[in-house]
Amino acid sequence: MITVLVVDDSAFMRKAICTMLEKDPGIKVVGAARDGKEGLEMVRSFDPDVVTLDIEMPRMDGLTALRHIMMESPRPVLMVSSLTTEGAESTLKAMELGAVDFIPKQLSKVSLDIIKIERDLIEKVKAVAARKMRHTAPAARPVRQKVAAPVDRRSGKPVRDVVAIGVSTGGPPVVQKILSSLPADFPAGIVIAQHMPAAFTGPFAERLDGVSRLSVKEAETGDVLRPGCVFVAPGGRHVVLDQKVSRIELKVTDEPSGELYKPSANVLISSVAKAVGRRGLGVILTGMGNDGCEGVRALKEKGGRALAQSDSTCVVYGMPKAIVDEKLADEIIDLDDMADSIVSNLYQ
Repeated sequence: MITVLVVDDSAFMRKAICTMLEKDPGIKVVGAARDGKEGLEMVRSFDPDVVTLDIEMPRMDGLTALRHIMMESPRPVLMVSSLTTEGAESTLKAMELGAVDFIPKQLSKVSLDIIKIERDLIEKVKAVAARKMRHTAPAARPVRQKVAAPVDRRSGKPVRDVVAIGVSTGGPPVVQKILSSLPADFPAGIVIAQHMPAAFTGPFAERLDGVSRLSVKEAETGDVLRPGCVFVAPGGRHVVLDQKVSRIELKVTDEPSGELYKPSANVLISSVAKAVGRRGLGVILTGMGNDGCEGVRALKEKGGRALAQSDSTCVVYGMPKAIVDEKLADEIIDLDDMADSIVSNLYQ
């Protein structure tokens, strides 16, 4: 039985989240707090496996409560976030402080998305409850590490010059750590498919640009992929590569429309396979499900390489596990070593 504490100043939200969660027989809501201060007291009293935490609350807000939880007794925390730019910035800050993911605040009795939100909420609670927390103290910014790029003695140029990253639950701080550890002269372009709402990907790209030596922006049709440039796929849409005669351009598209995730790691990495073949490196990071597996399969068939984040360093070992189980991963890498491994694999 997974125990959950719900913390929200809205009586409607508390009731809605509790009702959704308790539809699953494997989940028990042990308490519902009205603000961060009351929530902290209930964390100490009930020791829940998972906490859902609103951001804007009286007496003690969600970010302050989160800091206390992570310092006193770290555990998986899901933020309840409004799908706005301000909500995105606060949620990304919360994930820097140790929250593992978020759920949307836009719930209503007439919402056509209510069933999907309910399913996602239950799946996320179950997925994160299985993981032990690795945050011992919050860190405002990751430590930047120097990565020395190896040199191919025959040509001095990398064999691969396109990196495609697929990532979902728990992804933002993981991606931030990796990008902030890459050198300014990184010899490849990077495209990221992070499962995230449309309002979040722009602020996410801006945050990454602020902590990385590389240039990071939200992808737009016509962007040219160059070494040292990073593009984040916009939420709700796919990004594919278009190999021109002398350059690689990005295309933002709604097709294929039937994909479960938008952006989709499968769509992105499959396009890398088609556009550049063996020049591509696929990187699959923490996340639920198996998005990216078929894309990596296509990339491997063209001679590309693939890296998977290790089980012990994932928030949710779903997407990496899928390519490991299918024997598609060339290496399984701890998060602390991922930046170095990405660089070295460009020369293999």
